[in-house]
Amino acid sequence: MSGIKIVGVVAIVAGILGLAYGGFSYTKATHEAKIGPIALSVKDRETVNVPAWAGVGAVVVGAVLLLVPRKS
Repeated sequence: MSGIKIVGVVAIVAGILGLAYGGFSYTKATHEAKIGPIALSVKDRETVNVPAWAGVGAVVVGAVLLLVPRKS
């Protein structure tokens, strides 16, 4: 399987996951303080929304990469 076909499959899978879940979240440590033996840490949960047009676009680009023949 060529590199372009692998990128096409990855784009399709990423687009489908983006459409199915609509976004993802992660935890980010924002503040840390150490005062002697006491340690304080503040963590924020960030959410990233994936637009529907980006998911559809990734699926279309992946399909084009898989279906269009390469020039030799």
